[in-house]
Amino acid sequence: MNALTDLPPAALDHVAQYFRTLSEPTRLRILNALGTGELSVGEIAQQVDSSDANVSRHLAQLARQGLVAREHHGTSVYYRIADPAVHELCTLVCGSIARRFDAAAVARAAFTAPARKAAASRKK
Repeated sequence: MNALTDLPPAALDHVAQYFRTLSEPTRLRILNALGTGELSVGEIAQQVDSSDANVSRHLAQLARQGLVAREHHGTSVYYRIADPAVHELCTLVCGSIARRFDAAAVARAAFTAPARKAAASRKK
């Protein structure tokens, strides 16, 4: 079963919106901060080096996609990751990117190693 080919176009639109939500670096930093547990807007803002207002705007978008949930604790509001699948998705994507970077580094090293040797031999 191929999940993409089995989805109707309207469902694919929802999938695209989900990925658009994840495509914003500040939102990824917020999700990363929430990986340690529940945090308030102020705590998140401090960790991602952003304003409370900006973090609140991003949290609203993440909540619309079901990625985060909010809970009231007295007069404070705390956010947490609502969909644990986001961790799996990030692990999958980050692992893939890391493997590509490693492969690119190996390929670059293959070209730079002979150049260094040649430069060293010319200096002698």
